[in-house]
Amino acid sequence: MELETPTKAYVVSSLMAVKRNSGKTFGEIAAETGLTNVYVAQLLRRQAQLKPDTAPKLRAALPGLTDTHIHQMMEPPLRSYDPSIVQDPTVYRLNEAVMHFGESIKEIINEEFGDGIMSAIDFFCSVDKVKGMDGKDRVVVTFDGKYLPHTEHKVEHMVSRLNLKKD
Repeated sequence: MELETPTKAYVVSSLMAVKRNSGKTFGEIAAETGLTNVYVAQLLRRQAQLKPDTAPKLRAALPGLTDTHIHQMMEPPLRSYDPSIVQDPTVYRLNEAVMHFGESIKEIINEEFGDGIMSAIDFFCSVDKVKGMDGKDRVVVTFDGKYLPHTEHKVEHMVSRLNLKKD
């Protein structure tokens, strides 16, 4: 009899329960592991893959993690999102901000770097809390992505074509 693989929703629910039971914030876990707070959240939501060197640090920060949890987190994740999450006010506002500022950000990237994009793979993200000039709390979201230039598609640079010619 074959065992059923637990659904992503079940695994995420179990991982978030471990976090909740620890009483720790994403920031506290991040400080203990050397990761960003957003990456910790991504790990616990199965949106990122736990690396072997980080596993002992995460287990120390969250002793409630089981061997099964660690194994599941080390598997390549199914990076996805629930389309209904866009209805959440925070997610909606983040989308709105990127849509509103996106064209200007793109123009500045092109002006500063050339024709290219910011990677969402070689990418770091954090959320921080600071006091504004008026003393009120402000949210700082940092996107730190590698610049990826668009390339001209020359045949002589296409490794697969070069290998085909040898056969």
